[in-house]
Amino acid sequence: MSVKRNLADTMTSAVIAHRFYVDGRSKIEIAEEFGISRFKVARVLDWARDSGLVRIDFDLPVPVDVKLSDEVRAAYGLDQCFVLDRGASEGERPEVRRRIGAVAARLLSEIVTENDVLGLSWARSVNVTTEAVRRLPKCPVVQLCGVQAGIDSRDRSVETVARLASTSGGDAYPIYGPLVLPDRRTTEILRRQPGIAETFGQFKNLTKAVVSIGAWLPGESTVYDAVHPDERAAIAARGAKAEVAARLFDGEGKPMDTGLAHHVLAISTEELLRVPEVIALGYTAPKAEAIDAVLRSGLVSTLITDTPAAERLPRLVSA
Repeated sequence: MSVKRNLADTMTSAVIAHRFYVDGRSKIEIAEEFGISRFKVARVLDWARDSGLVRIDFDLPVPVDVKLSDEVRAAYGLDQCFVLDRGASEGERPEVRRRIGAVAARLLSEIVTENDVLGLSWARSVNVTTEAVRRLPKCPVVQLCGVQAGIDSRDRSVETVARLASTSGGDAYPIYGPLVLPDRRTTEILRRQPGIAETFGQFKNLTKAVVSIGAWLPGESTVYDAVHPDERAAIAARGAKAEVAARLFDGEGKPMDTGLAHHVLAISTEELLRVPEVIALGYTAPKAEAIDAVLRSGLVSTLITDTPAAERLPRLVSA
């Protein structure tokens, strides 16, 4: 319980707090100046915060929940985590997606260098990220998986890669082919096509990638709705929880080798796991278990998510 102080004591506390927070003086220096112990200084500073005399605000350039971001980062051993604060996490999914993309775009513009080879897996969140990027150093931009059926041409992965390459002035490596193909033979034929083979040859050079985390649920994955219902059900029965660039992970974060792996045009799981820095976009409560699974895999270095998903993650990882 906070102790009530008279005006004189309150003023002294304010001066001590000013010395510490504004002037940058140490507790020992303050203790010597006021003739008290450093432990007394610490108690005064605690009281100043608890009573509201001192309020600490974080004026971040993006609407992020600092405490929850750090909690998720520590729980999974990530390099970085950005959790949209509760206010920014509210609203319709397209609006939340736009905010996620804005954070990712700012991060990309700050960390990508001319020495990077940047990979993009298609997803609506990745697409809005590229739309929000205003500057990027000149570097190659590589498409990580084929074109999803039924998507407006402007939002397809080919156009997404071309848009970002145009912003950076670097080379674009697209995949002019469907994401999901009817069989393994067709996939192998297309992979040998010169343009597609050139893009696949870039996977080993990737230094950074932006991917989306999908859940193996209706409407929550780039490939779930594109495969036959029987295959979809068989994959679910084997314990699939998450999908990244058409590659599947079970609830423990282990990569899954299913029939799907042989009829999609996409970077392999092994190549994806070798990328040094992967920024993953995954948000909304229905995807929490999928996000947990992918984070367990060790694939992700940076997560960008929202409050409804992030609040569940520390409980999932400790389960």
